[in-house]
Amino acid sequence: MAKILKKSTLAPQVYEFIVDAPLVAHKCQPGQFIIIRTEEESERIPLTIADFDREQGTITIIVQAVGNTTKHLCETFNENDEILDVVGPLGMPSHIENFGTVVCVGGGIGVAPVYPIARALKEAGNKVISIIGARNKDLIIFEDKMAAISDELIITTDDGTAGQKGFVTDPLKKMLESGNMPGMVLAIGPVIMMKNVAETTRPYKVPTVASLNTIMVDGTGMCGGCRVKVGDDNKFACVDGPEFDAHLVDFANLVQRQQMYKGHESLEYGCGGHCKCVED
Repeated sequence: MAKILKKSTLAPQVYEFIVDAPLVAHKCQPGQFIIIRTEEESERIPLTIADFDREQGTITIIVQAVGNTTKHLCETFNENDEILDVVGPLGMPSHIENFGTVVCVGGGIGVAPVYPIARALKEAGNKVISIIGARNKDLIIFEDKMAAISDELIITTDDGTAGQKGFVTDPLKKMLESGNMPGMVLAIGPVIMMKNVAETTRPYKVPTVASLNTIMVDGTGMCGGCRVKVGDDNKFACVDGPEFDAHLVDFANLVQRQQMYKGHESLEYGCGGHCKCVED
């Protein structure tokens, strides 16, 4: 059992949970994730660790209510409630070193897993330029946190209601065209956003890393749902990643594979197992 110490709303349908999980907090590193199970009959879902406090023994997870279990968690669980299972840390930690200048790009709730990585990169001596974006100002999260660990913070929104109007790739492209080449670019967000970041940096041969945490299902490599082609190899995001060389990821195949789950994602709660598989 892991008690929810604090729950807050960051944006429409986006919630922050600070959870008492001292064993995970003691071991976790930036880029890793946990598996949770809310109840005995519920499914297991992976969630990236957005922050951790080793002294307090807490981890922070950001949850967007989009699927059965995430809706159940966000709508039903409150402070002092207990999550049945919290397992982790899982996945390979982010590679942290002094690259000189790094650009950390986060889209939507992808900003949350960017934060601990950007903080670690800053602590390693890098100049950190962060670009965070969303469809509108109401969907921007972690602005203050990202500002605190960034040498420069650039905000973009599709409709121009906050920061620059446009996409996260716009200021990145402008930076590269001006000759300011970073030592590394990190991208976390929707698959199409990460693909566009990779295509933006590719002509300049800037090392680019994408975190494919959004495609994970089982979290242990057993289900194969997060299989992705990276160069000539088949990888599993949950055990081999979730971070990969973005220039080697077959994003076209990845987008196509994601469409396979649309039908399942549309199912409503029907049974204790949070699916319709046993409905009459």
